[in-house]
This record gives sequence, structure tokens and C-alpha cells, in this order.
Amino acid sequence: MRISVVLDCSDPERLVPFWQLALGYELANSLDGYRVLVPAAGEPAGPALVLQPVPELRQGKNRAHIDLHPADPEAHIAALQAAGGQPRGERVAEFGIWWQTMADPEGNEFCVVADAVAPGVA
Repeated sequence: MRISVVLDCSDPERLVPFWQLALGYELANSLDGYRVLVPAAGEPAGPALVLQPVPELRQGKNRAHIDLHPADPEAHIAALQAAGGQPRGERVAEFGIWWQTMADPEGNEFCVVADAVAPGVA
């Protein structure tokens, strides 16, 4: 079975560079306003990310979100902020890990997670 994650947004083209950086994905397809990102060659397999154009803006809290587990969470957060991402709230540390809730340039929320093997995790 193949799995895709679909993210509603007002301007999929604008979000392509951000999500390419966030996920290490590449643009695989563009059709009727939709943009489909997949893992770059040589990267581990993962679900496709479909950026879906919708007319309404995001309202309220996401009911589902993406967790990113980069090798260097601090550097990843800094790169995402430079690309227009914004931290949401304070870092949370529980279960021997920490995570930072972030938002993409349109406000879609996701988390950058520092696993127990990542730098800065006690």
C-alpha cells in the first residue's frame, strides 16, 4: 500500500521550496495546482507529500501533523526559520526527547523532534 500525506494550502507553488528543505524531498509532479513531493534519490522511502490548493485559510489547530526527526534538530530548525518557518510556543521536553512545534509560511503546523540520540537530548 502507498501512503500520501495531503496538506491544504492556498499557494502550493510557494510552499514547494519550504517542504523540500523540511523533508529532503523533491518535486515529482505538478498537476492542476497540486504539487507532489517525494523522497529525493538516495533518501529513505517515505510517503508522498501532496500540496493541495484550497480557497480557505487554515483555521484552528491541525488535527494531524507531521513530525520531522532530523539528525541535527537545532540546525534544521534554524534552516527552516531562514526559509520562513516559525516556532510556535516553547520547546517541550518529555520521555527523554524534546520537540519544537513549528509552522510553515502558511501556518501549517509540524514538529521538529530531537530523538534521544540527537544532540541536546539529556
